[in-house]
Amino acid sequence: MNRYRKDSEAVAYNGRFAIITGGGLGLRMNEVIPKQFLLLRGTPIMMYAIRQFVPFCKSIIVSLPRDYHNFWADLQKEHSFSVPHTLVAGGETRFESVKNALEYIPAEGLVAIHDAVRPFVSETLIERCFSEAEEYGNAVASLPMTESLRMSDGENSKSVDRTRFFRIQTPQVFRCNEIKAAYTQPYNPLFTDDATVLEVQGGRIHLVDGEEQNFKITTSMDMLTAGNWIEKYFVSHS
Repeated sequence: MNRYRKDSEAVAYNGRFAIITGGGLGLRMNEVIPKQFLLLRGTPIMMYAIRQFVPFCKSIIVSLPRDYHNFWADLQKEHSFSVPHTLVAGGETRFESVKNALEYIPAEGLVAIHDAVRPFVSETLIERCFSEAEEYGNAVASLPMTESLRMSDGENSKSVDRTRFFRIQTPQVFRCNEIKAAYTQPYNPLFTDDATVLEVQGGRIHLVDGEEQNFKITTSMDMLTAGNWIEKYFVSHS
């Protein structure tokens, strides 16, 4: 049983697809292997993320560094991981990794793009993003800022209204034809997420409520937080 699923009634939708992007090498983690392969309660991080999209998607595309494809195959055998998915090569940037994966997505329907190192995404959030993307054309998970913000301008800084700023998460769900078209443009260093890629081509981004536990594991401190969170979750749901 997948203990992270919230909606037992979820079913697969033929017009929905998912890209799980794990093309990075996780250099900030200072580990021997990329962070998406690190273990949480004995299971590689990205396996949690992939499983969450199974009830919603006709097919799942996973992007990983080419040098780790055989390693991933071995991990699947070791952990009896049998979720069907298409494996593609990640690029030098996230942009390239997603672009490669989009080649396996049809022009019709909706596609969710999700970070492999956000293992605690709930089915509730996935369904929220798909449902609102059906109505608005796209849906990007986000959270309001809770800390004070200051903007630096050279040697000076000034306070800014934090209610106008949001922390952006994944999944980010788009109409397939629109995001595929957006990814035909040249790479720009400002493309920090998929919403930015669409926005540069004139797309209007629709924000939806994200979740605090849907954090991205980037640093060793994040890994400690994830370990504490998963232990509490398992105890409370045993």
